[in-house]
Amino acid sequence: QVQLVESGGGLVQPGGSLRLSCAASGRLVSRDDMGWYRQAPGNQRELVATVASGGGTNYGDYVKGRFTISRDNAKNTVYLQMNSLKPEDTAVYYCNLARRYLNGDIRNYWGQGTQVTVSS
Repeated sequence: QVQLVESGGGLVQPGGSLRLSCAASGRLVSRDDMGWYRQAPGNQRELVATVASGGGTNYGDYVKGRFTISRDNAKNTVYLQMNSLKPEDTAVYYCNLARRYLNGDIRNYWGQGTQVTVSS
């Protein structure tokens, strides 16, 4: 089993910054991909950013140039640095670990979510 614990959410004014952290524990595999998704009320969960085990990154178009994802494999932790925050970034942010199996299957693990609110 895998456990993911997020931290770093909160209330910030437009234009401000926040840094989210997600610590993974349990039965981890070095090739696991990690990432962040978010869900606003009434909306579907959407991709924010992912980082592969080898370091390759992928971002949702709406956060490119403002958010940066990184991971520390020694600490089993993934980070999301969020700059130039906008009210539309308000959502619950979920940490994700995606385990890819040799047969092509993917199993997703999720954290409990952390609220990010951007408001003046």
